[in-house]
Amino acid sequence: MTESPGVVDLLGVLAYAELSAFLRLAEDAAHLAPTLTDRAVLGELAVAEYAHFELLRDRLLSLGADPDKAMSPFVEALDEWHLKTTPGDWLEALVKAYVGTGIALDFYREAARHLDPAIADLVDEVLMDEGRSAFAVERVRAAVEADPTLTGRLALWARRLVGEALSQGQRVAAVRPELAQLLVEAVPDDQAEISRLFARLTEEHGKRMAALGI
Repeated sequence: MTESPGVVDLLGVLAYAELSAFLRLAEDAAHLAPTLTDRAVLGELAVAEYAHFELLRDRLLSLGADPDKAMSPFVEALDEWHLKTTPGDWLEALVKAYVGTGIALDFYREAARHLDPAIADLVDEVLMDEGRSAFAVERVRAAVEADPTLTGRLALWARRLVGEALSQGQRVAAVRPELAQLLVEAVPDDQAEISRLFARLTEEHGKRMAALGI
């Protein structure tokens, strides 16, 4: 295996994130979706997440890495994030799929920006939206327009999702510094670039909130 531990960590955390997304979306589709159409659409999105997991698993194998070992350091943190952000209803599930997952994927995308193009392209492929944004935005905006009192509750929920995501991200960085180093290598001791990095993340989060109408 010639890739750095940080690259294997990035593929490992992404693989477990995609596997977790598949399981959670399937669960939400089965238990929270209000209509059969919603259940079917969310089920399709879950299948897309599993296909992304397979791509990452296969790339890890091609690098000579054990997928289980590559994913295992991240299981506790990601499982805890999902446990602490279990949606209480359909709209919370959609906001989590869009906002909560979105900010995490933004970090992974930033970490891959300066990697070998083959790895960066794979990360871009598995981070493709696959229609999740359009589906969540359509459903949430329609609900908020029909009942504006939902705005405050869903906005608070979105802030909680982001706060928990950042907290678990710090845990992951502490356990696997090689993964955190990918971001540091991209902006070594450059405070201005670090500020721009967080500005980009904040901007993307703001766009998502605006798109949802909350």
